[in-house]
Amino acid sequence: MITIKTEKEIELLKAGGKRLALILSDLAKMCIPGVSGDELDKKAGYLMEKYSSEPSFFKYRPGPHSKPFPANICLSVNHVTVHGIPSKKIVLKEGDVVKVDAGLVYSGMFVDSAVTVAVGKVSSKASKLISVTKKALDLAIKQCLPGKRIGDIGFVVEQLARKNKFFVVKDLTGHGVGYGVHEDPFVPNYGKKGVGTQLKPGMVLALEPILALGTGESLEIEDGSIATADGSVSAQFEHTVVITKTKPLVVTELRIRNNE
Repeated sequence: MITIKTEKEIELLKAGGKRLALILSDLAKMCIPGVSGDELDKKAGYLMEKYSSEPSFFKYRPGPHSKPFPANICLSVNHVTVHGIPSKKIVLKEGDVVKVDAGLVYSGMFVDSAVTVAVGKVSSKASKLISVTKKALDLAIKQCLPGKRIGDIGFVVEQLARKNKFFVVKDLTGHGVGYGVHEDPFVPNYGKKGVGTQLKPGMVLALEPILALGTGESLEIEDGSIATADGSVSAQFEHTVVITKTKPLVVTELRIRNNE
């Protein structure tokens, strides 16, 4: 069921989104050679507590038979696309492409966001993949207007990927968010204009373009994370966006002006 958030709930989402933006900014700066996944995860937990919030991913179970997620954030490196588990065994090195995906709960409301970080100097293909995926998110956000449809969002992401000869990882989608980690509707990164659920003020979406260099196919690996089927590098960006009467409200965007 798709839910409509109240003005009061949207204010809480804005407050939580501000906190998550600051946290992700700090974590992105930490993504340098020699830093371990465990260090990043502990920093995330510390910052969430500092900002009077809780990690929404920790112990999260997407289904009744799923294992609880064991960390505060998802840390997915290179071919690992999403749901990577940060640990001491993961040590970042020059040339890595790192996806940092985090969610938090503030005053009962959930927000979700992700960034992809180049560790040191990466290949020209990887660098382009990162910039195109970021642009895909920007284009997707522009579609978040009342009267538009879910297919309009996926259409612009897929067209940009094809134009740049990248691949949409089709099994992984964006989603509704606000009252929980995942809500209806699914927001695929492919689609047709004018098709799908119509967007209405008060809907809240976690837009999540995920593109890869070599294939749109993915598979689950031993630790439960999802990777590209051919081992190629992937990138991910995500924002929590509120549909309003006038323009998209990106609550997880880092705002510097006037200490917003």
